Amino acid sequence: MTNGKKKRMSMLDSLASAGAPSPAPQASAVTPMMTSNRALRSARDAVDAHHVWELDPASIEDGRMADRLDPADVLDLRDAIETNGQTVPILVRRAPGETDRYLLVYGRRRLEAIRQSDKVTKVRALVANLDDDSALRAQISENMARRDLSYIEKALFARDLVGSGFGNQSQVAEVLTVTKSSISMAIAIVEMIGADLVRAIGAAHGIGRPRWEALGRAISEDERDRAELIRIADDVHAKAEASMVVDNIAPADEPAVQAFEAVAKAATKTTRPARRSSPAPSSRVALTIGGKGAGVMKRTANGLSIELSGGEFADWVETQVSDIFEELHERWQQRSED
Repeated sequence: MTNGKKKRMSMLDSLASAGAPSPAPQASAVTPMMTSNRALRSARDAVDAHHVWELDPASIEDGRMADRLDPADVLDLRDAIETNGQTVPILVRRAPGETDRYLLVYGRRRLEAIRQSDKVTKVRALVANLDDDSALRAQISENMARRDLSYIEKALFARDLVGSGFGNQSQVAEVLTVTKSSISMAIAIVEMIGADLVRAIGAAHGIGRPRWEALGRAISEDERDRAELIRIADDVHAKAEASMVVDNIAPADEPAVQAFEAVAKAATKTTRPARRSSPAPSSRVALTIGGKGAGVMKRTANGLSIELSGGEFADWVETQVSDIFEELHERWQQRSED
């Protein structure tokens, strides 16, 4: 930002933050000063919305919820920005009550890359007028638009959103444009593994839900020592970093993938085989709705099956079966806990 532009924005900030005359006016009163302040704020917001600013990286604070497991891995991005410039601006909002201070909305890696650069001293940024909730929603939208967030990063982010009080599972699912059952499953997987162990392993791109779920079950069912598994993951990352620094050899696989494989191997190394249960006797129970036959439930040695008669109700159940099954499982868990 040039000195002239900076001076003009500082003047707007100073004028917009000027206090109303004392004593304070009634809530319904509109004073010339208040009208002027609103006009100045609107003018500043209009300038912000249509301009890409060049800001001092030190003037930007990042107190957001973490969305990546490897935010410090920005060396390649730093080199690219030094060579080609910063092509995509970050998004910030003005810090309340502070002139020339900003809060990061998204663009953490770009900001960190420029902070680590000796050649690039300014970060290109868009300035938005957002409250806390809107800023978090903007961060979520930007995160979900990126293709490089791994499954476990998204799962951990969803868990943190629910835990922070942003919303319940249904509300978070709506914001992330996924089903509630997928949010429930993601949170359950993180809880089974443990957030600290997830962070120790890392993003592990290419490792999808089934393998993370299998790891979680192996850990929780056999009550594995998570501290020992964290040590295994840390050792993998330390060795990979040493190879890069000492031998200048890039690992064949992403270190986080190697860490996942090592932890999974340790977690399943001595897993006891499940005991075979006695075959359940075959049974057949008629299902009725309002006294009329609607289907049948069958229990055999191979499991449990439900067959519904054709019709609109069966069509609806087909579209809702994942959520219904998830709800039944939650009710079963609550009954077990009680």
